[in-house]
Amino acid sequence: MKAMISVVHPAWVHQFHTILERLKANGDEVLMLAVDKDGAESLLQSYGIPYVLCARGTGKNILEKGWLFLRLCVVFTRHALRFQPDIFIGRASPMLAVAAFITRKPHLLYEDTEVSRFSLNICKRLSTKLMTPRTFLTDLGPKQERVDTYKELFYLHPSVFTPDKQVLRDVGFNPDEPYMLVRFVAWNASHDVGKHGLTDAEQYALVKKLEETGVRVWVSSEKKLSAALEPYRLRTPYHLAHHVLAFARLVYSEGATMASEAVVLGVHALYVNVIKSGSTQEQSERYGLLFNFNEGEDRYARALQQALALLAEPDLPAQGQQKRKKLLSEKVDINDTYLAETYRLAKAGRKG
Repeated sequence: MKAMISVVHPAWVHQFHTILERLKANGDEVLMLAVDKDGAESLLQSYGIPYVLCARGTGKNILEKGWLFLRLCVVFTRHALRFQPDIFIGRASPMLAVAAFITRKPHLLYEDTEVSRFSLNICKRLSTKLMTPRTFLTDLGPKQERVDTYKELFYLHPSVFTPDKQVLRDVGFNPDEPYMLVRFVAWNASHDVGKHGLTDAEQYALVKKLEETGVRVWVSSEKKLSAALEPYRLRTPYHLAHHVLAFARLVYSEGATMASEAVVLGVHALYVNVIKSGSTQEQSERYGLLFNFNEGEDRYARALQQALALLAEPDLPAQGQQKRKKLLSEKVDINDTYLAETYRLAKAGRKG
């Protein structure tokens, strides 16, 4: 079997690297098309995944994003015509959906981001099957299959990932000291238009306030940090990020992905962003591992107070691991399900 996949963000690399490993172990051919955004290319290299680089960045405004979409539709389709895949897989990539439609081959995707409306509107028309979490807030029509899982379990389920303190020590990171992780996003994705986060001064004030609790604060950021925050930057290699997350006392994140990653690892997290999702709502309401701050101008201030309260609890890590046991007992190991559907659709050919 021949499969074609694309990535435009590091999270996509994390999500599908196990699927790629299993396909190759079974003797299947895979063509990876990559757009380098926020270190996606470096992550592909760290995993040893061969790829074709199709663009550097996803555009800084609507005009750039629109032009890049049209150009990548052509580029992806040309690669598909040469490679002749049996199936297209990955996330809700509209460029890949167009290539699959033109070559009349099935396109299987798994998507958990409801606000990716442009991509989803194209994929629900051109793709063959759209897998989403059971809690997905949007009805995508008859091609949608809801699975009781989270995207993050593609790569953080215990069947494929075991946190390891030694790999962190080997690169000079101390996993034994109490620390927390703060994640700032760049606010330049298509679904971030018109939204913004903290100023540089506000980011620094937040970090200093958290630091007063006695925990070490590390900062992960999609954009360049101010000079004042540079000393706090997390400098471990991209592929070790989840080991860092696993041993943190707490995660404070503007991005839903890192907050959800913390949750499935049994680490309490605060998600501070006006964008809502079914997954983050369930992680809060059913499992109590996530605290959502989606509304109000004071959401950052309220999130800070919640963070301070959580850090004051001495048994917070033990609480998190207990909640994680319940979560894992109720969720599907999505790699098995997705891979089985990949082979089924590839064998059946394009339908729908």
